[in-house]
Amino acid sequence: MKRIAVFGYSVMSLEAMSRLNPEQCSIIFIGKDEAEAALVAEKGFDTKVIDFRNDDALRSIGIGTDVDTLFCFYPRDFDNVFLTISARAIDKNITIVAIVDDPESAEKLLAAGANKIIDPYEICGRKTHEMLTKPDITNILDNTVFGRYDLNMAQVEIPKGSCLENTKASDLKLSEKHNLILIGVVDRELGDQLHFAIGEKEHRLDAGDILVVMGPSREIKAFKKEVEQC
Repeated sequence: MKRIAVFGYSVMSLEAMSRLNPEQCSIIFIGKDEAEAALVAEKGFDTKVIDFRNDDALRSIGIGTDVDTLFCFYPRDFDNVFLTISARAIDKNITIVAIVDDPESAEKLLAAGANKIIDPYEICGRKTHEMLTKPDITNILDNTVFGRYDLNMAQVEIPKGSCLENTKASDLKLSEKHNLILIGVVDRELGDQLHFAIGEKEHRLDAGDILVVMGPSREIKAFKKEVEQC
């Protein structure tokens, strides 16, 4: 089970914690004071108050030992940069995800050791663009992904003689038939690289190709069974 430490009280940090599967990860929220920690504790999360500028305090919550992932959700970029530098110095292998307020701070966070940068303005912009240009995809994401905990990603290899051979990836209609989302295709003719389903060229499916899908585990099992039987 992964252990995740979340720093910074915000709408985004609360949303991120609420969407993490408690069966797959253990979450601890680090508050700046008792009042902030109490607000998060009311929602059922483990909390602790420490000074993130103190390396010994960071070690006391498991950074350097059992914390696998660190979320830096402070509203001020320089706090996230400081925390990232400190955590990376303690643990070279920890995964650090940081939010950025000013896009120009993204390079600083990456240089400090962050693995992933989240720009909320970019996310909102992309969401708005999708709503305007790809409403069907947006509806699929809203109905299939958001608000669900039973989400899994799986690889489905197309066996020889399958009815999916010589069909197009766009013809699968996974959202309609199985409540699944096609993330991408590993087209063996082009190598082992994953080609995303959105924004890239059409792929004709052959035996040995791999479909990467996301959705409820029951729907994934049903789709795998269908592929094998047909």
